[in-house]
Amino acid sequence: MKLDLKIQPLSSWITAKAQPLLIAGPCSAETEEQLVATAHLLAATGKVTALRAGIWKPRTRPGEFEGIGSIGLEWLKRAKAETGLPTAVEVATAKHVEEALKGGVDILWIGARSTANPFTVQEIADALKGVDIPVMIKNPVNPDLSLWIGALERVNNAGITKLAAIHRGFSSYEKTAFRNEPMWDLAINLKTHAPELPIICDPSHISGNRELIPYVSQKALDMDMQGLMIESHIDPSVAWTDAKQQVTPAALVELIDRLTLRKPEVVNKDVKDKLADLRDNIDKIDDLVIAKLAERMKIVEQIGNYKKDNGITILQVNRWDEILQKRTNYGKALNLNPEFTEKLLELIHGESIRKQTEIMNKGQGNAPVQEQLTHS
Repeated sequence: MKLDLKIQPLSSWITAKAQPLLIAGPCSAETEEQLVATAHLLAATGKVTALRAGIWKPRTRPGEFEGIGSIGLEWLKRAKAETGLPTAVEVATAKHVEEALKGGVDILWIGARSTANPFTVQEIADALKGVDIPVMIKNPVNPDLSLWIGALERVNNAGITKLAAIHRGFSSYEKTAFRNEPMWDLAINLKTHAPELPIICDPSHISGNRELIPYVSQKALDMDMQGLMIESHIDPSVAWTDAKQQVTPAALVELIDRLTLRKPEVVNKDVKDKLADLRDNIDKIDDLVIAKLAERMKIVEQIGNYKKDNGITILQVNRWDEILQKRTNYGKALNLNPEFTEKLLELIHGESIRKQTEIMNKGQGNAPVQEQLTHS
């Protein structure tokens, strides 16, 4: 389902001096000297589109540095006056919005913790009514596409048409190389719902360490995201917050220069024709896959009826384990990622369980169970 968002193109409210579009600056504004000096170094690169800095910092635990506060807005104003860079800050309350607007901030963004709370987003949206300013909305902390969409809709309903999303990854119990799991599929899903919506990637928060930032940045550009937001500090080793994920302005230049920019649209006719042929082949195979799945579900229905007539339980654990092992091994032999094969099988098995449950409850006065069972 396409979202009914009224959005101005990114190019109408932010001008990129170079490609890719790059919003950069320290995680936190710590001192006037630190912020202004960093801004000058970033502006000198000729690659930075806008200067970002955390003024109010939502921290996990009390007692940690929670931002320098409103005085930082004056520092940002000076940095803008001296470098010409537009400024961007995070807002989490209506008061933040009021102070940022009064301080001449050019771009606002709503952070992941705020996006997760519809009350907070609505408060911010109400404060933005009648204001013409770009607003970027980070994905919520947890992988919930509806919350992300809801935040975008609330702000758009307040009259903000200079709107963009920021993909900063999602919290996960599983410990991986990333601070926040990218879960690229959710960002792709958002783009499917709102093709006109600009999406900017925040590789710093996805990575959690500077070594991974180049990889995540390249992946984001390859996924046709419209820009990057990267944390840059004049001396990350002494940064007051998120020191490990910040890079120096010099390192930022090196990082950007190594990125490969690819075009979303194919211009060369021969390439376009070849892609069309390959995609046509994929379409035919997809049709066959869907037809075979439908055929499989017909057999599942027969099995469900047989189990019902003979008083057999729906779930046969030994059979499921056998399917999972054999099919995963078969997929591996065909160069399919075992994790992908297992997830695919779990989806198919979940639908099989749902269908059989529906059959078991038919005619017994029980409402069909709609849940899908998953098995690790």
